Amino acid sequence: MLFSHLRVFNDTLPYLLDSSALSSSMSIDRLFPALLECFGIILCGYIAGRANIITSTQAKGLGSFVSKFALPALLFKNMVLLDFGNVIWPFLWSILIAKVCVFFLVCILTLIVASPVSRYSKAGLFSIFATQSNDFALGYPIVEALYQSTYPEYLQYIYLVAPVSLMFLNPIGFALCEIQKWKDQGNHQQSKVVIVGVVVLQVIKNPIVFMVVIGIIAHFVLHQTIPVFMAQFVDGLANSFGGAALFYLGLSMVGQLGKLTKSTVVTLILLTTAKLLLMPLICKDMVDLLDKRNTSALNHSSLSDYAFLYGVFPTAPSVAIYAVYYNAELEVVTAGMVISTFLSAPIMYVSAWLLTIRWTDPQRLMNSLQNVSFNISIVSLVALVWTIAVMFLSKKFKRLPHLFTVNLFFAQVLTCIGMILWNFVVKENNFIGQVLTFTLLCTSLYSTFIWPGLIALSLVLLKSEDLKVSPGMLVIAGWGIPALITAVLLICGEKMFGVIDAAFFYGRAQVIIPGEVIFLFSAMKLQIMKYNLQVGLEIQIYEHQTEYSCNLSGLIISLFVSLPPSGQCESRCESTDCLLVQVEELQQVADRQVARHVLMCLLLTVSLLANLSSCVWLLFNHNPGRLYLELLFFCAVVNYGQGLLSFALFGLDKHLILLPFKKRLYSLWYGKQEEQPQSDLPEEIRMTCTQFTKYHKQQCFHDIVKKRRCGKKTMVDCFLGCELVEWLLQVGLAQDRGEAVLYGTRLQEGGVLQHIKQEYSFQDSPLYYRFMA
Repeated sequence: MLFSHLRVFNDTLPYLLDSSALSSSMSIDRLFPALLECFGIILCGYIAGRANIITSTQAKGLGSFVSKFALPALLFKNMVLLDFGNVIWPFLWSILIAKVCVFFLVCILTLIVASPVSRYSKAGLFSIFATQSNDFALGYPIVEALYQSTYPEYLQYIYLVAPVSLMFLNPIGFALCEIQKWKDQGNHQQSKVVIVGVVVLQVIKNPIVFMVVIGIIAHFVLHQTIPVFMAQFVDGLANSFGGAALFYLGLSMVGQLGKLTKSTVVTLILLTTAKLLLMPLICKDMVDLLDKRNTSALNHSSLSDYAFLYGVFPTAPSVAIYAVYYNAELEVVTAGMVISTFLSAPIMYVSAWLLTIRWTDPQRLMNSLQNVSFNISIVSLVALVWTIAVMFLSKKFKRLPHLFTVNLFFAQVLTCIGMILWNFVVKENNFIGQVLTFTLLCTSLYSTFIWPGLIALSLVLLKSEDLKVSPGMLVIAGWGIPALITAVLLICGEKMFGVIDAAFFYGRAQVIIPGEVIFLFSAMKLQIMKYNLQVGLEIQIYEHQTEYSCNLSGLIISLFVSLPPSGQCESRCESTDCLLVQVEELQQVADRQVARHVLMCLLLTVSLLANLSSCVWLLFNHNPGRLYLELLFFCAVVNYGQGLLSFALFGLDKHLILLPFKKRLYSLWYGKQEEQPQSDLPEEIRMTCTQFTKYHKQQCFHDIVKKRRCGKKTMVDCFLGCELVEWLLQVGLAQDRGEAVLYGTRLQEGGVLQHIKQEYSFQDSPLYYRFMA
């Protein structure tokens, strides 16, 4: 529910208006192209990684270039050219204090709450996660787009603020991680002096820190100029950073959300809140408190707004490198990096847009909020229709937890329809129409608050045999409780006239009652997730998903092997009722997509907390301010745009959409390759096939090939694609799963192996393949 309550906000608006609101301090027109550029390049990198165009092993080379050559050169160049005369030092001190506050808050809370077994490494890495921003790859293009034409001197603050984390805060986090390593060693071989020495050495060896120091020294020695003989060399390296860093960020995101485990859910909620909500608020407040210069209110306001935007920048990918180095909390850090990156985009855009609005017309703000809700509802409705169609065509809606998920989707559809209708009926003086539309909108929207909790409960029901709850009763609760709340509002609430916002149609009761419901169901979801951890809810990590699927395939196929073998299927399986194909289809129905459901509950819990914050803010603060309005717009996007999240998680079904689409493309391409003479194959394919056939095929056949029944009277020697991937990794023919898929694809293109019905290309999945004679 969008708890915008703009009627109360309108009463307090005069207190918020000043001369700073009369002119814009940012160039908002360039923001969307900048966001499209950044996230477009990130998407290209993600696609390249997901399609195995660039494997994870190959991506490490690009990452090394970005972090050890391009970024140090960029920092050196800007340190030399930096104009310290235009620096507003209170701003830097404000960011420093804000980062220190968040760092130690996260650190202390982690030390108090975390298990003693690994509390120091968690405290160190989580504190770094909450304070180290992706300043250069993602932050700088956004700042350049916003302030290049108005406050170009703001761009240099990026290069001054970044060393705060690298040189002062990160070493504290490293020290905590080293303490954890020292405690894990039973004999405590390292002394405290050695630990300090290791941390200091790590900081000095960091090429980013090293080049910052060298750049500052060169700034004074070279008098803010780079010598001509090295200028082009430095420019070449520095200019290569932007695109390469964003592309590498996309590559590093591949497979990270699959690393969600049973111990990361609540931690991710808290860390994401600290990074994207707490950090920007403290940054802005510190600038307001410390910047006491005798300058215009416009300059002060723009600097304060800039501090807020800086705080929204997502976590840098380098934090994942630290987690790998210390072999600690990799799942939390990598998944959190992905989530914070994509959540930061709408927050940055909404923040920048609101900060450029002229605040002299409250009615215009109300209309803008209504238009945002209306437009996002239309887009979300289209996405939801597609997602529901996928659910029914894949026949997953008959099983838990998808049964509850479909109910959530229907609630989201009705919410979008209610908002679209409200946009029209509110303009008419038709009280009955407004009440009916209000009933539809509130009931469906409150239902979207409740269904995520019921989905989390269904995951418990699937795992624990002790809990006996009828799904029908939960379905009744999912729709009945919202209807009851809406009925109470209609009976007890007082109609507010002249209000265009549905969130304040029935006055203050519409703030208090839904706020209590949100609080109760947020607490319920967190408790259910905690119970999920206690009963051992298994959220499959990416590396183990295929192993689980392989075991499931073996279990299912064993049901068919009841008759003695009477024949060997030597060619392409022509049976119309091939048992192996039936197993592949059963995989699709049996997949409960637990990780996706948990991720959806996690993100929807964040949106619930945002709605709860808006309720509490309005009830206890009579002068909400600009940030409150931003929170309202954020709530509008997350409430009426839930369909986009549903589409992203469930709208692109692997078996129903992605694999058939890939199969169609493969048939168009591979069908032509099939008739191609062996001598005309590319050299790398011929070499791979020759190497495998001569040196490895016999051993591979012995290790993974099994006889499986494919018809009533026929057997086939086959193996699973994921089994071959595991084998290639074990014998060292591939360094990661991506390289193993490329290796298998070459074998298929060279005629060494094929799918049992020649319908799919080689994949790291439980599909059945066979070696050709």
